Amino acid sequence: MSETGNDEQMDVGSVVEAVSADHSFGAPLYVVESMCMRCGENVCLSPRLGTTRFLLTLIPHFRKVLSSAFECPHCGERNNEVQFAGEIQPRGCSYRLEVSAGDDKMFDRQVVKSESATIKIPELDFEIPPEAQRGSLSTVEGILARAADELSALQEERRTVDPKTAEAIDHFLSKLRACAKADSSFTFILDDPAGNSFIENPHAPSPDPCLHIKFYERTPEQQAALGYLSNSSQTGQPERDHPPSTAAIPHGAIGAAAGHRAIAQSNSTDISDNLFRYTAPEEVMTFPSTCGACMKLCETRMFVTKIPYFQEVIVMASTCDDCGYRNSELKPGGAIPKMGKKIILSVRNIADLSRDVIKSDTAGVKIPELDLELAGGTLGGMVTTVEGLVTQIKESLARVHGFTFGDSLDESKKNKWREFGSRLTKLLSLEEPWTLILDDELANSFISPVTDDIKDDHQLTYEEYERSWEQNEELGLNDIDTSSADAAYESTETTKLP
Repeated sequence: MSETGNDEQMDVGSVVEAVSADHSFGAPLYVVESMCMRCGENVCLSPRLGTTRFLLTLIPHFRKVLSSAFECPHCGERNNEVQFAGEIQPRGCSYRLEVSAGDDKMFDRQVVKSESATIKIPELDFEIPPEAQRGSLSTVEGILARAADELSALQEERRTVDPKTAEAIDHFLSKLRACAKADSSFTFILDDPAGNSFIENPHAPSPDPCLHIKFYERTPEQQAALGYLSNSSQTGQPERDHPPSTAAIPHGAIGAAAGHRAIAQSNSTDISDNLFRYTAPEEVMTFPSTCGACMKLCETRMFVTKIPYFQEVIVMASTCDDCGYRNSELKPGGAIPKMGKKIILSVRNIADLSRDVIKSDTAGVKIPELDLELAGGTLGGMVTTVEGLVTQIKESLARVHGFTFGDSLDESKKNKWREFGSRLTKLLSLEEPWTLILDDELANSFISPVTDDIKDDHQLTYEEYERSWEQNEELGLNDIDTSSADAAYESTETTKLP
C-alpha cells in the first residue's frame, strides 16, 4: 500500500472494513483502482485522475453516507454517487414539496435521494424510478436539470429513427425546463420506502407550510425490494416451505391462524370461537413472527389490558433467541373513535415531567412557547414520560433536519439552531412553565393525571373535535365499508335471541 498526496490508496476489502467500522467524523479518504465501464480500460492510479475515491462521512444531524467519485482520463467519463452506510429506517417516508411559480429559493433546497427513492411530479405525469437516478446529494434544481439532460442525451438519434417520439420528448422537455426555471407551479414528491431520503426545511425547527412529511408502513413488496424476507402469501408468491407441525407451534398460534382463516371466509361464528379460544383478562397469547433484525423466526407475546382513564390497549413484545433483538409495541384496541382529541398539559413542576405519556403514531406534538410543531408520525408511537418525550423530540429534530451545521449554512441560521436547542433543554430544568399539546386525530394518545380523579387535575385538559374530510381521507376512513360486517353481526345477534 502506498500513499498518493494526501489520499490513501487501498484495496476494496479495506474500504469495506472501513465502512463497517464505527466512524463518526474525520474518516480518511480512500482511493481504489477502478475499471472504466465506458471504455473498458483498467485505469492506473494517478494523483488526480483515474481513481475512484470513497469518503465515509456523517451529514450533521442526518445519516452516515458513503460518497464516491470516479473519473477516467482516457474517455473523460465521470460520475459520483451517494450510498447510505447506516441502517434502513423502521418506516418509509414521503416528502411533498409545493413549489410556486417565481419562487427561486425553493430550487436551492438540498435533497438527499437514496437508491430506493422515487421522485414524482404529478402535474407533468413524470416519475423518476429508483433505478433511473441512483443515490445522490443535490438540490431540487439539480435533480430536475439532471433529468432533463438525461432525457435529451439521445434526442438527435431519435429524430432520425423516430421523429414522433423525439417531438413528444421535446414538448415534454419544454415543460420540465419551465418547471426548473420557476415559470410554472408544480409538486415535487420524494418517496422512499427505506426512509433514508430527505428534503431540507429552511424554516426548521418551525413547520414549513410548503413541505409535508408523511411516514408509512412498508408493503410486503417494498420489504422484498429492500432485501427483507417477506411472507410469500402476502406477496402472492407460491409457498415453498412446508407448514410447521402443530407440535412446533407455540401456545396461542392455533387460535390466531384459525381466526385469520375465519376472517378471510367472513364466518362470524368461527371468528368469535377461534379468536377468543384463549382469551381471558390479562392472559398472554404467544404466536410466531419474524425478527426485524435477523429475519429469523421468533416469538411475539401479546395481551389486552385496560388503562385507567384511557381505553383498552394491546401490548406486544418480541424477543429473538438468535440475535437477542427485542422490541415492544403498544396499539389501541376497540373501535375507531368518532372524534379527534387534543390533550393540553401545563408543565409546572418536576412531578409533571414524570407523568406517563402514550403517544400514538397519528398524534402531533406542539410546544407553543417554542413555536414547535411536529406533525403526526414524526416520532412514531411510543410509551414514555413527559421528560422522555422532550428528549425524543430533541433527538428526532437532530436526526430528521439535516444540514443544520453544515458548511453551506450561514452563521445566523447556525445561531438560531443553537438557541433553539438551548431553549429545548431548558424545558426540563423548569425555569418557567410551559405547555405540552398532543393532537391526535384518532384519540389514541394519553397523558396520565396526578390525582385520583382526572377531573381534579386542573393542569390537564381534554378537547374533542370533529375530524375534517381531509383528515378522514388521509386516515383511510372515508372509503371504509362496514355494511357486510354489520349485517353479519346483526344476524349473529338475531340467532342468539330465543
